[in-house]
Amino acid sequence: MKEKVILAYSGGLDTTAIIPWLKETFDYDVVCCCIDCGQGNELDGLEERAKLSGATKLYIEDINDDFAENYIMPCVQAGAVYENKYLLGTSMARPAIAKRLVEIARKEGATAICHGATGKGNDQIRFELGIKALAPDIKIIAPWRMTDVWKMQSREDEIEYCKQHGIDLPFDHSHSYSRDRNLWHISHEGLELEDPANAPNYDHMLVLGVTPEKAPDEPELVTMTFEKGVPTSINGQKMKVADIIRELNRLGGKHGVGIVDIVENRVVGMKSRGVYETPGGTILMEAHAQLEELVLDRATMETKKDMGNKLAQIVYEGKWFTPLYDAVRAFVTSTQEYVTGEVKFRLYKGNIIKAGTTSPYSLYSESLASFTTGDQYDHHDASGFITLFGLPLKVRAQMLAAVKEQEAAK
Repeated sequence: MKEKVILAYSGGLDTTAIIPWLKETFDYDVVCCCIDCGQGNELDGLEERAKLSGATKLYIEDINDDFAENYIMPCVQAGAVYENKYLLGTSMARPAIAKRLVEIARKEGATAICHGATGKGNDQIRFELGIKALAPDIKIIAPWRMTDVWKMQSREDEIEYCKQHGIDLPFDHSHSYSRDRNLWHISHEGLELEDPANAPNYDHMLVLGVTPEKAPDEPELVTMTFEKGVPTSINGQKMKVADIIRELNRLGGKHGVGIVDIVENRVVGMKSRGVYETPGGTILMEAHAQLEELVLDRATMETKKDMGNKLAQIVYEGKWFTPLYDAVRAFVTSTQEYVTGEVKFRLYKGNIIKAGTTSPYSLYSESLASFTTGDQYDHHDASGFITLFGLPLKVRAQMLAAVKEQEAAK
């Protein structure tokens, strides 16, 4: 009996060409596994394409709810943003995909897992760290790094290879952006974006929405509710997290929210330029942060900001299934106990404009914050506080003055 390999299958040209290559190079039975985490119509026609290319079986695994609840929300609750801009759309999806690939490999008794990530990107790291953490005994095959047996170096090479193996598929030589889409976002790389001096061709590029210039001229009011840091409704309609993200994507895309052009530092050492559309994610992150402003104390917010940056780095580098992730996640989870309430905002021309926030656990006290003197705050107390709070500054200034006097006396 032949050994089985699980191929992370997208249906694109790369992974389609990999099917006959795996059979020819290793004599494997190829089991394709497409993980549906919100790719939309990209999944159309996959079964016919996989079998035409020589796969013995195709799994299409819907993990949208798992992705939303167990991968997206931990990052939202942490406020995890890589290099101040990137909302980790691809980074969060890879460990979810890796976990399901391992589960299918165990079910099929496969000895290897293959992915189509290149040797220049971050995804190879994310897939492989996830697989190593969950199934250290399973072999990993990365064709693009196996240049001694993987001879294809271009799209044209792959198309010709498929034709030689009797696979006539609807791929052509045309050039387009390299994209990655899921429930959370869509990324764009390539073409004019390869030169940071070029402005993005948004009219040709955007998929989920429009630019702010083309957004409606009237703002739209949105109300959201949260319970313990998890969104529960939009405009009074209760929904599961995945559907909330879908609806926020629709609203945000309509109003030109969440378009980011970034040059980021990849794990492998190079810089890359891309445009990310994350309309719903941008809104959800902002709404969650808006509620946290009311309910978290200053010290917790300061530490949480550091932990959010740390979690962003952990996720970006593919270290999801690690003790460090678990530890940071435990801290973040503890901060969400009272992140419950209602958030209102207006969407207008790419902006998310506050329209009021309420929570039963709000730490905001109108009597304390207003200019009217309240029972809990005596203005005279500020004098002693400032004396002690500023004591290190005063002591240092006195020391410098004394040193200056001594030097002058010499």
